[in-house]
Amino acid sequence: MSTTLPVRETVTPLALPPGVDLAAFNTFIRAVTDIVGADNVRVITSLDQIDDGSYEAPTHTHDPHHIVDQDYFMASAVVAPRNVADVQAIVKLANPLSLPLWPISIGRNSGYGGAGPRVRGSLVLNMGQNMNKILEVNVEGAYCLVEPGVTFMDMHEYLVKNNLRDKLWIDVPDLGGGSILGNTLERGVGYTPYGDHFMMHSGMEIVLPNGELMRTGMGALPDPRKPETMGLKPEDQPWNSSAQLFPYGFGPYVDGLFTQSNLGICTKMGMWLFPNPGGYQSYLVTIPRDEDLKLAVDIIRPLRLAMVLQNVPTIRHITMDAAVMAPKSAYTNDTDKVLGDEELDAIAEKLNLGRWNFYGAIYGPEPVRQALWGAIQGAFSAIPGAKFFLKDDTPEGSVLRIRDLTMQGIPTFDELRWVSWLPNGAHLFFSPIAPVQGEDAMAQYEITRRRCEEAKLDFIGTFTIGMREMHHIVCIVFNKRDEDQKRRAHWLIRTLIDDCAARGWGEYRTHLAVMDQIMGTYNWNNGSFLRFNELIKNAVDPNGIMAPGKSGVWPKQYKKEEHVL
Repeated sequence: MSTTLPVRETVTPLALPPGVDLAAFNTFIRAVTDIVGADNVRVITSLDQIDDGSYEAPTHTHDPHHIVDQDYFMASAVVAPRNVADVQAIVKLANPLSLPLWPISIGRNSGYGGAGPRVRGSLVLNMGQNMNKILEVNVEGAYCLVEPGVTFMDMHEYLVKNNLRDKLWIDVPDLGGGSILGNTLERGVGYTPYGDHFMMHSGMEIVLPNGELMRTGMGALPDPRKPETMGLKPEDQPWNSSAQLFPYGFGPYVDGLFTQSNLGICTKMGMWLFPNPGGYQSYLVTIPRDEDLKLAVDIIRPLRLAMVLQNVPTIRHITMDAAVMAPKSAYTNDTDKVLGDEELDAIAEKLNLGRWNFYGAIYGPEPVRQALWGAIQGAFSAIPGAKFFLKDDTPEGSVLRIRDLTMQGIPTFDELRWVSWLPNGAHLFFSPIAPVQGEDAMAQYEITRRRCEEAKLDFIGTFTIGMREMHHIVCIVFNKRDEDQKRRAHWLIRTLIDDCAARGWGEYRTHLAVMDQIMGTYNWNNGSFLRFNELIKNAVDPNGIMAPGKSGVWPKQYKKEEHVL
């Protein structure tokens, strides 16, 4: 809910970009409007216009899960480029003013800041509104080439519509409405064997901070097969035939510099698709006691390393599954009180689940699946009281039935229900990384649960198992209309960052409000990592226009202390 700008009207945004006066801002907006059209420009002029929207309908103006003032991480305007040329033109206009741009894909970076910019008053570039085409799906190579606005649901529907689902699947995260490109740039994960999304990308097209266009990897080599296309603009020229097959190309591998970064705007990306494995079976192992987490993780580690566990499995606390099934009020009359062990055991019994619940899937022909299932059952049988379920063993609407879809590349929106655990539910993700070791899992659980209880918030969490590490996703759910709960949630995540850093656990991704704190924990050798990133930032983006403050990397024009909460 914001103002569409008539081409020549002078407007006063609620938040001006830093260092840009009103006259310069209006001149800039008029020039941008001439480029993209008035329908693709919105200026935020009043608090009355700010609406948190929803996951399905994000407003792109601010963080909808705000733990500080609603208008703190807020845009001056939202602009939707129509094509690569528009992006280049806007970038070139921003440079003389050092006007900060904040590119987003879909704006559904839920729990990590949504579409909100790190610097208040930045111009949000909504890359996905118009640039949302599936440019190619190659069956033989099992890859796709997409623009920022292509969601996981879009790709799945494309595969179904074109009768390709029997050949190719798209790996999907918990929620299917996010951008494939955006999730990959944030180094997000899904749950098939192709769950590490950045590992499965190949080839990026980037608008650099000076407006120049670059393709990475094999994409930097021109495609010689179509000489008739020589008159095309660079963004319309075909890619090298190996660009989506071999990501590295020649020389320094730069793709990683554009993940969680502020060095450019990705306009196209290649992504590998998962060939239909010829058979599939999801399963659930319920783990009855809290303390069984240690043994369960130590069982998981060798199975994952040996690829007996083929996909990215999860081990979820009972509160997470309970929150997917119903709000907290369905389990207790005292929703202000943190659930204790007896109440958690009662919920587990009611739902026929464990205190921890392990969800995985098996892929391949039936003999392969039977052999793997036997090995998995044999290993987890070492946990007294562990129970084993297949999808049809559980009731309609069960979490296993939701995960059954996710783990075979069918996007859903059902997991979002846990945000409604509390009234006016909002959430932060706290996401430390640790070895796949039982001792680490128990220590992380004990620390994070204790701190949650100190904040008077329920622990809701899951361990997502990579090849050799665990993402521990702690879901901090709070009532965003309760100022005291917001303060407690903010205290909680800040405290957990320090707690975990002291144990050598760093976060892999985070919310806008704590990016600088987390970057500060990555301080080996007097912070050489951050200093190197700042050198690159100031060399590539000398005017500091590209997402200043993203991941705690600031350009030289900014005094970081003025923006740190």
